[in-house]
Amino acid sequence: MSEPRALTGLSLWRTVKAVAWSFVGLRARGEFEQDVKRLNPLHIIAVALVGVFIFVGALVGLVNWVVPG
Repeated sequence: MSEPRALTGLSLWRTVKAVAWSFVGLRARGEFEQDVKRLNPLHIIAVALVGVFIFVGALVGLVNWVVPG
């Protein structure tokens, strides 16, 4: 019963890694093709939205820190 949880965690990690590489814009063609076969599109969208919110929040925080009041 613990095997599906381990696979889910591994799948989540693969999704996070694929989305992070996509944000940077660097991804090998072979790895991209493997991601297309293995990853769930809904998971990719969810992780990407979380990544965008974190990125925008970091930018807003940086601007508020650099620009006084």
